[in-house]
Amino acid sequence: MSEAFDTVDIIRTKRDRGELSPQQIAWVIDAYTHGVVADEQMAALAMAILLNGMSRREISDWTGAMIASGERMDFSSLSRPTADKHSTGGVGDKITLPLAPLVAACGVAVPQLSGRGLGHTGGTLDKLEAIPGWRAALSNEEMLDQLEDVGAVICAAGSGLAPADKRLYSLRDVTGTVEAIPLIASSIMSKKIAEGTGVLVLDVKVGSGAFMKTQADARELAETMVALGQDAGVHTVALLTDMSTPLGLTAGNGLEVRESVEVLAGGGPQDVIDLTLALAREMLAGAGVTDVDPADALQDGRAMDVWRAMIQAQDGDPDAPLPTAKETEEIVASADGVLTRLDAFAVGVSAWRLGAGRARKEDRVQAAAGIELHAKPGDTVTKGQPLMTLHTDTPGRFGRALEALEGSWSIGAASELTAPGSIVIDHVR
Repeated sequence: MSEAFDTVDIIRTKRDRGELSPQQIAWVIDAYTHGVVADEQMAALAMAILLNGMSRREISDWTGAMIASGERMDFSSLSRPTADKHSTGGVGDKITLPLAPLVAACGVAVPQLSGRGLGHTGGTLDKLEAIPGWRAALSNEEMLDQLEDVGAVICAAGSGLAPADKRLYSLRDVTGTVEAIPLIASSIMSKKIAEGTGVLVLDVKVGSGAFMKTQADARELAETMVALGQDAGVHTVALLTDMSTPLGLTAGNGLEVRESVEVLAGGGPQDVIDLTLALAREMLAGAGVTDVDPADALQDGRAMDVWRAMIQAQDGDPDAPLPTAKETEEIVASADGVLTRLDAFAVGVSAWRLGAGRARKEDRVQAAAGIELHAKPGDTVTKGQPLMTLHTDTPGRFGRALEALEGSWSIGAASELTAPGSIVIDHVR
């Protein structure tokens, strides 16, 4: 490729708070994808973007250039509309597992291209791989066939979708630029727009267990992504949701699959049910399906039927027992009272240290590792009662996992409890 621009000039422009032209952006993404721009140069540009931001036009151009670096999928041949959900990641966030079959049971196809966990947030593919035989890698043809036959697919994104993002994502992870809102927004939306879904519902987490710790940051990210989706002709809405306390009662791969199956069986924790239904209703409304209540499909078994078919279509055995950890350790309440606080980030880090997550992309995760909660904020506890059970195959991991949990919960009087709000904080349209 011809060197149309000087990389250092582009870096200097953004360093000095200037705006990059559409041509500069298109060139630098293409050149980076093809190895013409070096990693250290892109790292410098990413840091300049983190510090100085980007205009809406720049973010739109950057996202478009990332999409143009690879292929685009097309679901127009399917006999039903498509809708997808993306979560910015949290602790115990297993919502994709019950949500995809639930929405499919209501008549809308769900092509859910998912990822693996890194750091304290779990990855959907890691969770599903706790099911014996289940495989994440599907060809585009297999994916389309499964969407037509079953209505839902959860699988790994192919290497052809936004390859520029794959390179840039790895670089951001090791250069302290993960938190740059323009880069988060363009990373998520380039893959989702290239995926070709007609409707996209974004679950933007806010709180200690999320990447966005404040409502202001979460709202800025949500508004940026909704604008990108709408600019690209995708019906896009975002929900700001609470991630100050873990979602549900489990954090860890096999443990979260078990809890998801409980939800599909008509039970499970109320916060998981509430968020699953809120997202399902947005996905169905966006696809024009307004005469179906997804709550009915959870209760009457239709969503469970789709789950079983979806797992079997990807060579998994929905009846196989899930792996259990070789070792467990209990943490008990130190006093009588009410659990007034339980920090999501600490639980996520502890589950990660037990083996549920990975520090580097190549690390293996333990399918059975994680944390089971026996109480959530607002629950009355008695001294000596189990608060949580830690699960791992490697007992040497308990020490550092317990360290992560120090000071992460409080037991006090009911009057000290902050009144619990709705799990859905706000909508961004």
